[in-house]
Amino acid sequence: MKNKLYGLILFNVLWFLIAKLVNNPVLIDPISTYVNIFKVLPDMSGHLLASLERVVLGIFISVVIGSIVGIGMALSKKLNSILSPLVYFTYPIPKFALLPIVMLLAGIGEISKITMIVLILVFQIIISIRDAVNNISRDKYNILISLGANPKQILKEVIFPAILPELFTTLRIALGVAISVLFFTETYGTEKGMGYYIVDSWMRINYLDMYAGIVLLSILGFLLFLLIDGMDRVFCKWNK
Repeated sequence: MKNKLYGLILFNVLWFLIAKLVNNPVLIDPISTYVNIFKVLPDMSGHLLASLERVVLGIFISVVIGSIVGIGMALSKKLNSILSPLVYFTYPIPKFALLPIVMLLAGIGEISKITMIVLILVFQIIISIRDAVNNISRDKYNILISLGANPKQILKEVIFPAILPELFTTLRIALGVAISVLFFTETYGTEKGMGYYIVDSWMRINYLDMYAGIVLLSILGFLLFLLIDGMDRVFCKWNK
């Protein structure tokens, strides 16, 4: 936590120095930005909550789908042979390129925004969980089977503990991209969300509000990252 705090301080110091050296009204210094955040936070809270709801729901759906499909592929050779080519073919497709298709199929409302987040996360989760299950030593299964464990107990005692570290690592890596996708999708067909707020401020040439929105969106991502770290420490104590 101390390293993250030092990083935050260093970032703001560099931002302040660059703003003063450039001396351009377009580049607002951090002090003015943080002061303005407290002024606009009541008006911005609705946008922040809308973005938080979308990204949390997108992560939850991705984890559920990715876990089920990844475990299924690892435990079933037939399912793996069917789905692996599909996953490998669709995973490299730039997800931003799919936005027009998603919006045509799902509309410009909430579903399309959440769908884009799921498309970013779910393939990484599927691959990481499948590989994590495949890397479990056969001896661990044999020990529980010899003790009379049923499939449900094997899932709880062997498979779930094995996939959690990989799942949290994947979420950390993918979270930044998911936030970027969220910002991009919120600039279309909505009047709620941090993406809409930032672009609207930019179009109104209100740079103070624009920077306040950027900082709060960054803080949202940072807090979600800390939440994933905390869950990792709680649920994966055995791995530390």
